[in-house]
Amino acid sequence: MFRLKPDRKETENKSIRFPIDLINRIEKILVGKNISFTAFVIQACEYALANMEVEEKKKVNS
Repeated sequence: MFRLKPDRKETENKSIRFPIDLINRIEKILVGKNISFTAFVIQACEYALANMEVEEKKKVNS
């Protein structure tokens, strides 16, 4: 029987296209680190979203 880990989030597959040079740069920086390409992309998206929200708040408060 297959069981999900309790801390596992629900996910969905999305196909996106990356420029080859960007993939190469990301993979190069991840060598020897304990992080997958997918985990890196998720972290990068979370970071971008958080910073976009901060910028939006700054615009509203200005």
